[in-house]
Amino acid sequence: RIPRRWRTCRQTLPQVAARLSSAPHGPRIPTWGLAARPEQTERFTKMLAAVHGQPWNASQLGQSLGVSYHTVNRHLDFLEGAFLCRRLPLWHGNIGKRFVKKPKVYWRDSGLLHALLGIAAMDDLLVRPWVGASWEGFVIEQIIMALSHRDVPYTPFFLRTSDQREIDLVIEFGRRRWAFEIKLSSQPTPRDMEQLVATASLIDAEKCFLVTQTPDVIDGGAKVACDLAWLLAHLETTPL
Repeated sequence: RIPRRWRTCRQTLPQVAARLSSAPHGPRIPTWGLAARPEQTERFTKMLAAVHGQPWNASQLGQSLGVSYHTVNRHLDFLEGAFLCRRLPLWHGNIGKRFVKKPKVYWRDSGLLHALLGIAAMDDLLVRPWVGASWEGFVIEQIIMALSHRDVPYTPFFLRTSDQREIDLVIEFGRRRWAFEIKLSSQPTPRDMEQLVATASLIDAEKCFLVTQTPDVIDGGAKVACDLAWLLAHLETTPL
């Protein structure tokens, strides 16, 4: 079952949607204070939405826009400072494997992401090939927000090795680590948990969470399969 917060998240920025739809020459993107022409800002934000949840490649976006990668990085710096985007850094511990070193970039508000990508209805959203990345970013943001309400220092990362072993979110509490794998599926398989546990062992994660749409919770202590609602309630109460 799709959480109501993700379904209704498209409505969290109605003023942005209004500006997109009411411009005299068709949909336009607000400049948001970027030091760029409105047309360039529009192209940049739409391109950034198209690479939501992917490793950051400033050179590629710069070539498409006709600007330097320095300019593209400054634009992203601005959006990150305005709490519109999040750079999720790579976990950088030494486990003897080569890493993909680039951070992943997410729009922090799913509603804004969907508006930039032209989504008007949930049925349209669910058939898009990037819907999994949208769900992933939404869950990551919900987890980080839940942890921010606890008086415990933490740092979020993701993990990806050169042989494509990946964990969507790694939360580091000092020397302790929790691993989160996020799937839109309502029918996770035992193989999904096995892959998560195997990859999490590379970073000595003490807990693994497989977050899906299933209402059936399997709490094995160090291995947990659950939905987002259960996880958020767990993060509010469990000792960290």
